Amino acid sequence: MTEDRPLRQIIEETPPGSVIFRTDYPQYNAEFVGNVLAKLVEENLILKLGQGIYYRPKMSRFGAVKPSIIQIAESIAKRDNTKILPVGETVLNELGLSTQVPMNYSFIAVSSGRTIKLGNQTIVFKRGVPRNFAYQTTLMAYLVQALKALGKDNVGETELTQIRKLIRKEPEQDKLRQDLMLVPIWMRKILSPIIKKNGNETDTLDKQ
Repeated sequence: MTEDRPLRQIIEETPPGSVIFRTDYPQYNAEFVGNVLAKLVEENLILKLGQGIYYRPKMSRFGAVKPSIIQIAESIAKRDNTKILPVGETVLNELGLSTQVPMNYSFIAVSSGRTIKLGNQTIVFKRGVPRNFAYQTTLMAYLVQALKALGKDNVGETELTQIRKLIRKEPEQDKLRQDLMLVPIWMRKILSPIIKKNGNETDTLDKQ
């Protein structure tokens, strides 16, 4: 059983690429957990990302590979049993619609809002309305937030080209078409021709 194994062993056996929280080990005394984590940080076996947040790094020939802010935010959401979506510059950067790397990463969440410091970067969670989380595909949920961030008068050919690439890669095309009926009308006018054309191309390839 987990309780019978030393905490250090449990953490060392955590798969590389995992975000670890100090609260992951309630069967141990909190001060003891903090001391073990601090020791592992000193030994470079884990990285400290922020207050009570650690990372078991994947290793490459260039050294430890740090997690993306999206991965950290999703790990926090999973721990808290909530849903989140990147918004603003965060979602634009994630979808390749902007090359600007934000210092403050913004998300909307089903739960209440809060701010988390990660070194010189900040993750901001704001409470979002339920309809933002009603989509069957993650891509459509992200696209809605991305188009909202851009504004309908700022969607040019560069943005449309990237959106076409994203839609072409989406494996759940049927669900994407169903999601289309839930988006605001001005977004539907932008996305509908792309999704329908992609669907027609897929059907043609399937028949060949």
